[in-house]
Amino acid sequence: MPAATFDALAAELAELGRLFYSRGWVFGTSGNFSAVLARQPLSLAITTSGVDKGLLEPRDIVGIDSTGRVTQGNGRPSAETALHLAIAGVRGAGAVLHTHSLWSTVLSAALRDGALVLEDYEMLKGLDGVATHTHRERLPIIENTQDWAAAVPQVETLLRQHPQAHGFLIRQHGLYTWGRDLPEAKRHVEILEFLLEAMGRKRGMTWQP
Repeated sequence: MPAATFDALAAELAELGRLFYSRGWVFGTSGNFSAVLARQPLSLAITTSGVDKGLLEPRDIVGIDSTGRVTQGNGRPSAETALHLAIAGVRGAGAVLHTHSLWSTVLSAALRDGALVLEDYEMLKGLDGVATHTHRERLPIIENTQDWAAAVPQVETLLRQHPQAHGFLIRQHGLYTWGRDLPEAKRHVEILEFLLEAMGRKRGMTWQP
């Protein structure tokens, strides 16, 4: 995707942030979003750190290179920039989206076996390549950290070990998912957040994992 699309992607990412805020998936300054500007060498348009997603504007998006250095716009890129670069690199994703919903936080905290399994839901068919409700979607769960640059090798290994996964969870933190472009990544967020809420509501507050 040519670098000339930075302004257009910045506008799309800002609109997406406000939409996700309205859905309750990124309250306050939580969450971060990116889209690939160029593949060789890799560069992204990504949200800046500490911005209220309900007030997100195109000026809150910066362009970065493969090292995380800002090349377009002004501001400090997301503290989880290293994860976006890793996912775009390993999975060849065109967009990476990270939400902090109530249900992703609760369910990732409750499960201790390393993954959340979603199956037998019709909505699974909204995920890329899934054609039946009998699909078994396994979302790996990794531990939270404040040093994501150091955790990149672990995340890259996880992505390679689970090539069929459409996302992963960070314990007591949130959901990461991606797509070939922003529309597909947005759809994956909508599908996975719906399924997380459905599972949480079905299990109820008395659920013991």
